[in-house]
Amino acid sequence: MKNTFGQHLAVTLFGESHGPAIGVVLDGLCPGLPVEEEAVAAALALRRPAGDTATARVEPDRFEIVSGVFEGKTTGTPLCLIIPNENTRSGDYQRGPVRPGHADFAAFAKYGGYEDYRGGGHFSGRITAALVAAGGLAASFLAPAGVQAGSHIYRCGPYCDAPFLNPAAELPLVANNPFPLLRRELEEPIKERIRAARAAGDSVGGVVETAVVGLPAGVGEPWFDTVEGLLSHALFSVPAVKGVEFGDGFAAAERMGSEVNDPLRLVNGRPQPITNHNGGVNGGITNGLPVVFRCAVKPTPSIARVQQTVDLLTGQETDLQIGGRHDPAIFHRACAVINAVTILTVYDLLCGRFGTDFLRGGAAWNTV
Repeated sequence: MKNTFGQHLAVTLFGESHGPAIGVVLDGLCPGLPVEEEAVAAALALRRPAGDTATARVEPDRFEIVSGVFEGKTTGTPLCLIIPNENTRSGDYQRGPVRPGHADFAAFAKYGGYEDYRGGGHFSGRITAALVAAGGLAASFLAPAGVQAGSHIYRCGPYCDAPFLNPAAELPLVANNPFPLLRRELEEPIKERIRAARAAGDSVGGVVETAVVGLPAGVGEPWFDTVEGLLSHALFSVPAVKGVEFGDGFAAAERMGSEVNDPLRLVNGRPQPITNHNGGVNGGITNGLPVVFRCAVKPTPSIARVQQTVDLLTGQETDLQIGGRHDPAIFHRACAVINAVTILTVYDLLCGRFGTDFLRGGAAWNTV
């Protein structure tokens, strides 16, 4: 099983939803970076469920860094962070009946029944807490270099938020918000849609938009390690992400070249596109504008309605009504996870461009 992502900064996940702990190992960090544990705690707080639009399984997410840090700074050796699981109810889960929409059957087919099925095991969204913790660290390392990533709820059913038009100014508006929106008046209608789905024993999905600012032009490695390619690789590791588009995305296919090409002008003596239909990327390489993309997040598969399935123990068709504690929607909590995998991928890309120790003494880009 491939639980490691990244070439220069390798991110390895471990643990199961109802095991004793989950965790992450970061191998390839620049030595000498100040470790801000409060940045990890803040990132985890954004992912943590709250209120009647999320699951009742709330974990304190106490974490411990057990290696790779000495006297408050990274050593350059593997950093290991562990988060105990403290609020599990394994009795809510049974081995035989497959939960529709989950990885239960696919995992059984791959691991022959030896997988931990409780709460989805290693395939659970619970594992994303470790990703978010790692992303919180990476974000704190990149912030002094001016590199930041942020996400907001872009669409839920008929409700559509404003798009990122000036991410450098708009990211602070959605930062540190567990229900991030640029148009705050949409919060209650979207939450009401989630509540209605829960009351009906169902769930809803949504679209998340993300922007990365501060990246210089020239980052990315064609053909196969392009910015879009590596980001998509990481983003599709996030449970429930079923689609990714950059810039105008699929809408560009319905337009003319004159509508989606980004004209260039000299800005302070340097070439720069003046529109961003391509999402900050040309030829798989950053062009100096913000990288902008959207992720489609499917409805939570755990719903209270009776569903048709198969019992893997008996080999018989059966009906299943899922009990336990589940989210009626996860796209708002997914924002923190998408931020994390984005910043971890960006860190890896920058290492490939400027070397693994590029942050030591402050980053300095060489741009055209």
